[in-house]
Amino acid sequence: MASTATTVGSLRLTLAELAQYDGQDASKPLYISVRGKIYDVTAGKTFYGPGGPYAVFAGKECARALAFMKVTPEDCNDDLAGATEAQLKTLADWEAKFDQKYGAAGLLVAQQ
Repeated sequence: MASTATTVGSLRLTLAELAQYDGQDASKPLYISVRGKIYDVTAGKTFYGPGGPYAVFAGKECARALAFMKVTPEDCNDDLAGATEAQLKTLADWEAKFDQKYGAAGLLVAQQ
């Protein structure tokens, strides 16, 4: 029987480390985080890389931005305060899409 649990890779980064994977250094992969899960979105660099419509998400935690459907730097965080059930469902849908398309490369960890 196949597992329905999402496999998470071994990558572990702090928010400060995640910021280094924002597409400014073409030799590094392109990462975003959604609810603490890090996704390697390098394959979608036309969307998430410099000049792309979602470049603001690169190197950031973007749960709030996805839930509230906002593409602004100030919404790239994990603060879901004030989110409605519909917005949380939107976020869950985005997370499922990222799980399916990219798979979780790792997790955000606290600053040490």
